[in-house]
Amino acid sequence: MTRNTVPPESASSSFRFPHLFAKAWVGIGLAMLWHLAGPDTPDAGEIAILKSADLPAYNQAIDGFKSTAPPNTTYTEYDLRGDPALGAKIARKLKASDTTLVLAVGLKAAQAAQAELVTVPIVYMMILNPSKHRLTALNMTGTLLEIPAERQLKILRALLPTLPRLGMLFDEQTSGVLIADAVRQAAAQGFQLQLFPVRSEKEVPQQLRALLATSDALWLTPDSTVLTAESVRFILDTALARHIPVIGFSPELTRLGALLSLSVSYDEIGRETGRLAKRLLEGERKLPMKPLPIERFTITVNQKTANFLGLSFPEDLERVIDEKY
Repeated sequence: MTRNTVPPESASSSFRFPHLFAKAWVGIGLAMLWHLAGPDTPDAGEIAILKSADLPAYNQAIDGFKSTAPPNTTYTEYDLRGDPALGAKIARKLKASDTTLVLAVGLKAAQAAQAELVTVPIVYMMILNPSKHRLTALNMTGTLLEIPAERQLKILRALLPTLPRLGMLFDEQTSGVLIADAVRQAAAQGFQLQLFPVRSEKEVPQQLRALLATSDALWLTPDSTVLTAESVRFILDTALARHIPVIGFSPELTRLGALLSLSVSYDEIGRETGRLAKRLLEGERKLPMKPLPIERFTITVNQKTANFLGLSFPEDLERVIDEKY
């Protein structure tokens, strides 16, 4: 076979040297890329994901976690299916494994991990009021599901500058810590916080009537005694009939008729928890440490409710509202 090539001795210098020089630089560049992204990149290890149950909210948070957690990570997922005994068994198995970090999703998962694991870092998420459940082991931390009262009250004061009295329905056993924080922060934002405790769902109607007679707004917290499948609709309808705005904690409450809600999305909880895990594994943060609040939260407004109540928000704050219904 005849090759159509130019013999080296007949090639001009203007062709030969730039060509060879370019090839050399390509080779160097490929070597550098191989060094940066190739087999020399250290493996971040294995993260065990322990979830209390197979819930859509948990899975959404887990997807968010994986999007910001360390790269080159191997994940192993375990589902407790709501069974604490199964959780203890899985946690004992993880104790003998090469797991680098345990992500506990939900309370039962965090409690199982805390009981069995004392040296592996544990990061939890999707747990309301973790301090109440004493998730304070030296090897664990996590992110908060709730927005701190100080941040909520600041944005409420900005959105509702003339509203003086906030009423709250709560069960001391369920929400005592959250209410105590709200009491400490309310006066600084110019609110009179009026508290109406309940010990069971049966006491909700009577205390709700008392609240609506003396308060300018009802501030709901995720209290399982106050809010049930049966009571949510009753509370919202009764408050609206008395022209009292309700401030909620989820877009669903806003859709159902609450004036507005301040909430955090599940995927954002996951992303923030992933960033925390990454910083821990890279040595940027050291345990023990307090759980971190989620930096970004969502403001939703029910415009029909606002119109019905004759309420409007300062024009310069309209831009902070994420969604209107």
